[in-house]
Amino acid sequence: MLATVFVGFLIFGFSENVKGPAMPRIQADFELDAFQIGTLLSFNSIAYLLACTFTAYLTRKFGIKIMSAASFGFMALSGVFIYLSTTYSGLAGAYFFMYVGNGMLEIVLAILSARLFVKNTGMMMNLAHFFYGLSSIAAPMLASGLMNLSVGGILLDWRGMYLIIMLLSLVPMIPALASRFPAYDHQAENRLPLRTLMRDPVIWLIVLILSFGVISEMSVGGWLVNFLEKAYGWSNADASQMLSVFFLFFTFSRLFLGPVTDRIGFTMSLIIFGGLSAALTFIALLIGESGAILLAAAGIGIAPVYPTVMAMIARRYKENSDIAITFVVTLMGVGTVAGNFIIGAIIAGISRMVVQQAGAETGIVRGMQAGYAFIGFCALVCALFSFVLYVYLRRQKEVI
Repeated sequence: MLATVFVGFLIFGFSENVKGPAMPRIQADFELDAFQIGTLLSFNSIAYLLACTFTAYLTRKFGIKIMSAASFGFMALSGVFIYLSTTYSGLAGAYFFMYVGNGMLEIVLAILSARLFVKNTGMMMNLAHFFYGLSSIAAPMLASGLMNLSVGGILLDWRGMYLIIMLLSLVPMIPALASRFPAYDHQAENRLPLRTLMRDPVIWLIVLILSFGVISEMSVGGWLVNFLEKAYGWSNADASQMLSVFFLFFTFSRLFLGPVTDRIGFTMSLIIFGGLSAALTFIALLIGESGAILLAAAGIGIAPVYPTVMAMIARRYKENSDIAITFVVTLMGVGTVAGNFIIGAIIAGISRMVVQQAGAETGIVRGMQAGYAFIGFCALVCALFSFVLYVYLRRQKEVI
């Protein structure tokens, strides 16, 4: 079971974060602008959102073992579809399929983690997500290397890279099928209807915290390489290395700060970590190219947000964790869709405005800076809503 969780998060990290180096190549091949890239990412977030709405139900119906294997199978098959895509619409469809698998996997892993990690929840949740960060460190450099690799005189490029990476999803199917997963044994009378859950103000604050936190976290994988290339003129290899540095900070933050969340409390941790990520992002943008390392260091703050929120849900909604996780992650998916649209729109809009006044080169730089500033803004809003949650729970004497 632990192998399924840990290796599952490894694969999840690879599938999510090879897109950073690939996006500039995809953009060039299909002649896409920033808004179209944002639309592509948002469209695929809809697939992720769709998967979140039905996975918990199918998990209760068919069992977590079958759904674990199915999610890995979906992701492996998506690599074949991406490899075969020759048009923008074909790529969008392949990405859509991949994100269905991603959404299924996220819900399955979250439910399984909530059932397994009943002690030291914050530390164990962060440890599980540490493996996501571990593969995320390697993903940009691995993707960049594979895209420049020739096999039999044929360049793999981004299509071949995706094929190889996504076929790795077949590996964790082995422990998934071999494991004996814990049965769901909560009594029906202890279950809360969704309508009752929705009347709890805490669940809505958790949705807002996680939505803005995940927009900030996930947007780095999609936009950091593009930002460094377009705003500072970095090479794809150098920009990919900086993304790997981000995930280095990100990964070891989860490893070392996981126990801290149990010690100082989940809610207080979210305030501190979200605020730190926002501060580092804004300072980096103000300093300019010499402060690029701070964009990577922002991973220290944003990394613990997702697993800490999952630990909070597992603690507060112990016997209703599957319902609560599905509700929160589904609405988070809506926020992620909107976030990618907004970033793409900000970059395209600001670039066009500045181009008319200061030229094309300056317009692109200012547009990328404005779009990336929105990533820091989301981390700041995450911290602010965490503070609101802390105040509310303290008044109720229920601080988590």
